[in-house]
Amino acid sequence: MDDLPLWRDPSDAVSLATRQRTGVPAFSVVVPAYNEAAVLPAFQQRLAAVMDRLGAAWEVVYVDDGSADGTAEIVRGLKATRPEVALLALSRNFGKEAALTAGLDHARGSEAVIVIDADLQDPPEVIPALVAAWREGAEVVYAQRRSRAGETWLKRATAHAFYRVMGRIAGPVKLPADTGDFRLMSRRAVDALLRLRERHRFMKGLFAWVGFPSRAVLYDREPRAAGSTKWNYRKLWALSLEGITSFTTLPLRVATWLGLGTAAFALLFGGWVVLKALLYGDAVPGYPSLMAVVLMLGGVQLITLGVIGEYLGRIFNETKGRPLYIVGRHLPSGAERE
Repeated sequence: MDDLPLWRDPSDAVSLATRQRTGVPAFSVVVPAYNEAAVLPAFQQRLAAVMDRLGAAWEVVYVDDGSADGTAEIVRGLKATRPEVALLALSRNFGKEAALTAGLDHARGSEAVIVIDADLQDPPEVIPALVAAWREGAEVVYAQRRSRAGETWLKRATAHAFYRVMGRIAGPVKLPADTGDFRLMSRRAVDALLRLRERHRFMKGLFAWVGFPSRAVLYDREPRAAGSTKWNYRKLWALSLEGITSFTTLPLRVATWLGLGTAAFALLFGGWVVLKALLYGDAVPGYPSLMAVVLMLGGVQLITLGVIGEYLGRIFNETKGRPLYIVGRHLPSGAERE
């Protein structure tokens, strides 16, 4: 791997010596972190060992997403010994999707940007394989799990259903199955991604939406090294809704067809009630059937209004034009100023 060229197009390449003199890294590693103080030193040690072997200038941008456990202070301590470390502390917790966007906005890597979580479930030792695939011509190289061993049956079932549903309804956007945020993107792909500034962000979908030649690298996900997961089922459900509503209007179409189907059923049922009354009379009022119809129609209406409300709420948030995140503190790599 070491004898492979760093750049695929020599006409666009700047020598490594020039790059080091100007302080512009070839690679940036973006690491969103929320209450990950316990694992950061071990992560930094393993990451630095891997990146140093690539033979190119690099930086790591830690995005502190409003942590309350001293994550920012740990990163500042790491920076004291490694000038490649950069700290981007957000003013509060904005969520992982916004933190990822902030890190990509501030990543200075001129050749490629790598996104990885800090919990060591995604091993930094996989990065050379991502770089090798990028050097061979892929603009986006995503790490894909070989299996979901170690997860509960409910987690496996819901993840399987989500990826397959998204694959069917997202149209031309092909979302790779069993793939998280761990990936490498060329500078050109990152610049294209940063042009997408919607407030409701489903980064896995946005990664796929920009296109460019892509390749998968299979890997085995490891157990979390320290701390606890930040993703419960409620948050995973909200993220899945973000993905579905961000890339398809199918729920609105389903609501339309549900309304038409219910109206057709109500029409047939009403015709049957009238015909029955004309032929046999109606000695006993049909209270149970009447309540069943009313409740069914009310439920359909509420479901339809809920679907419309999801999309309307996203339009409302987009029109406000608020920033995706606010930076509270920024320490660039190779610098001590804030």
